[in-house]
Amino acid sequence: QVQLVESGGGLVQAGGSLRLSCAASGTIFSINAMGWYRQAPGKQRELVATVTSGGSTNYADSVKGRFTISTDNAKKMVYLQMNMLKPEDTGLYYCKVQSRKYMNDYTRQYWGQGTQVTVSS
Repeated sequence: QVQLVESGGGLVQAGGSLRLSCAASGTIFSINAMGWYRQAPGKQRELVATVTSGGSTNYADSVKGRFTISTDNAKKMVYLQMNMLKPEDTGLYYCKVQSRKYMNDYTRQYWGQGTQVTVSS
């Protein structure tokens, strides 16, 4: 099993910054991709940013130019630097990891418990 622990959420004023971290642990042979998703009250969970093992990134249009996803592969961590935060960025932010337990394993995905980000106007 793989465990994901997120941290770094909190309350910040509009225009401020936060940095989210997610640490993966457990039985991991390789990580295919890591990413961040968020869910605002009354809305569906949506993609914020993802990064593959090859370094390719993908961002939601709403966060391009403001958020940056990065990884520390040796530590099996993924980060989300969030700048110029807006009230509409408020939500529960989840970390997701796609990984394999052993060489010929299929790709499995795991979710963290989420960390709350609240941006006040």
